Amino acid sequence: MAAAKPSLGRVLPGSTILFLCDMQEKFRHIAYFPQIVSVAARMLKVARLLEVPAVLTEQYPQGLGPTVPELGAAGLQPLPKTCFSMVPVVRQELDARPQLRSVLLCGIETQACILNTALDLLDRGLQVHVVVDACSSRSQVDRLVALARMRQSGAFLSTSEGLILQLVGDAAHPQFKEIHKIIKEPAPDSGLLGLFEGQNPLLR
Repeated sequence: MAAAKPSLGRVLPGSTILFLCDMQEKFRHIAYFPQIVSVAARMLKVARLLEVPAVLTEQYPQGLGPTVPELGAAGLQPLPKTCFSMVPVVRQELDARPQLRSVLLCGIETQACILNTALDLLDRGLQVHVVVDACSSRSQVDRLVALARMRQSGAFLSTSEGLILQLVGDAAHPQFKEIHKIIKEPAPDSGLLGLFEGQNPLLR
């Protein structure tokens, strides 16, 4: 399999991993939390169908509680952390996958754990694809500026459906019918139109 060109941001199942960051009980007050979890859950379903590995973290679970059940992450062992980046606790997983090229990043909060994780992954030479409809913050200003900040640093901003269709690649794929069932309903609105409309100068 030919290596993907970093500048193009292609995602291929055999060289991709899904990161699920801190979607825990005590974060239910975060803006668009149910929608973010719903989109992350469909990313996880597709990852399982395509045999894309996934890792799950929890920020200080003793205080912030477990991962919410609606994520559908049963079978994934959550990795507890206090660091705002996921990378220190998943380093062993990354090191064990020399073929890894792309990380799909979902979770909360965008300006904290998502941003710090993205920067650490970029520093390791990995492509980062921020699933914009699966990331949020308490403050939508923080969310918007964090997305812009990651883009400035070289991360790709993508929607869940765009990434899913890149991963499957072909309507003749043996799993396409199952994946089509997952994406036939549009992703729930998570306020992105309000952030992006009007050609916001932060995202030019």
